[in-house]
Amino acid sequence: MKNFNQFKMMFSAQLKMTLRERQAWFWGIFFPVILMVIFMVIFGGDSNDEFQTEVAVVSEGSNQTSEMLLKQMKQLSVLGIKEEEPVSFQKAKEWVEDGEVDAAIVLPKTAEDTSLKLVVNKEDEQGTTTQAISGILDQFIQQANLAAAGVTPTYKLEFESVSSSTNELDYTDFLLTGMIALAIAQGGLFGMVDMVEMRRKGLIKRLRMTPAKMGIFGLSDMVMRMLFSVIQIVLLSLIGVLIFGAHLYIDFLSLVTVFLLGALSFNAIGYFISSFSKTTEAYMGVANITSFLMMFLSGVFFPIETMPEWIQPVSSILPLTYFAEGLRDSMVYQTGITTSSFWIGIGIIVLWGALSYMIGSLLYKNKSIVATR
Repeated sequence: MKNFNQFKMMFSAQLKMTLRERQAWFWGIFFPVILMVIFMVIFGGDSNDEFQTEVAVVSEGSNQTSEMLLKQMKQLSVLGIKEEEPVSFQKAKEWVEDGEVDAAIVLPKTAEDTSLKLVVNKEDEQGTTTQAISGILDQFIQQANLAAAGVTPTYKLEFESVSSSTNELDYTDFLLTGMIALAIAQGGLFGMVDMVEMRRKGLIKRLRMTPAKMGIFGLSDMVMRMLFSVIQIVLLSLIGVLIFGAHLYIDFLSLVTVFLLGALSFNAIGYFISSFSKTTEAYMGVANITSFLMMFLSGVFFPIETMPEWIQPVSSILPLTYFAEGLRDSMVYQTGITTSSFWIGIGIIVLWGALSYMIGSLLYKNKSIVATR
């Protein structure tokens, strides 16, 4: 009972200190919410829509070939033709230059002409939409050639995607789980800033001179930060599901596993940073650099596979990479605890946390950095 009362008092004190620490609240909750809203508004709204591009069709001379090609193009659902009838080349060029259409397709001038011309905007020449239109038109021409020669295709491509999960992951789900991982990581990285102030003011040294148990002090701090992280998960999940239509299929066993070990590890990294930071400003500087490095290299906003190859090895050693993947496995795929990749990721997260805690503890024992007040 005595230990429980001591725990309650210390938990209350830790909670009050955290509530007063506005930077921890901003970086831990409000900053991830702002980022998630911005990214979902920009990239998440049309993630489930089928691809369709708008083009202009130019016919500078009506003939049998151009009419046949135009009729077949109108049957392609991915090509949206701006006007029902072909327009002049000058008009189509103006539309491309002004960005009103993604490209212009010039039909053959005569029945004997065998070439189609694709006109695109120079600024978007290497863009995804332009490349897609080029590929679609190339495939269309191949089919038209086979049809004109009366050849029946011998080979065909069948496309199938497989996954160990029964659930599909779209960008909204991907971003939501990434932002939850980022919020918990930042809560650990920035949440230990009060340790710097306590050490600088000599509060930790005075606490050790009292009957209070340091183990209970650490436990109360850990429980309070876990509560902080639960708030982050609930708040971000509600925003993602209710406002942006994200889908969650939670496997609670794997979620609890990755959440507890991940949150503890990032708290340990924050503890490590606090062990060598003599001022709050120094702590926030190191925590900011660490946070931004992991934020953009750990697959929070975009899949790691889309990054340059030379930078992907860096991503593979960062703990946030495996924490985000673990949360996706447990909150969307429901495959977490049954896969070896999940446990390999958990092992790397735990290794980061254990090393950070051990090094931080050694630095805290170094009298040269302990305040003498």
